[in-house]
Amino acid sequence: MLFLCYPKCTTCQKAKAFLDSRGVAYDLRDIKLENPTADELRGLWKKSGLPLKKFFNTSGLQYKALGLKDKLPDMDEEAQLSLLATDGMLVKRPILAGEDFVLVGFRQAEWEEALR
Repeated sequence: MLFLCYPKCTTCQKAKAFLDSRGVAYDLRDIKLENPTADELRGLWKKSGLPLKKFFNTSGLQYKALGLKDKLPDMDEEAQLSLLATDGMLVKRPILAGEDFVLVGFRQAEWEEALR
């Protein structure tokens, strides 16, 4: 499994502790140091079944500074994926990608269900 996170984020820290306490094996990747590419994001998004907007860190400083709340509705999916690939801080985290699922954000009940 791939665990994309920002180590300084408290939600990511909780998700990591959750995985570690259950002995889940994963490859950790710092989303700020090694941002996912547009192709990676496209694959994660398609596998997740979620709207693309769910991949944006809407509470992040960068999201607000760029005024994305108003700009995203006018952007096509390729433009949104390209934008996400420019800065890991724009991407909602953590992301846990397994063989047949992708979880975005940490909601413990959802993660417990996916890892059964």
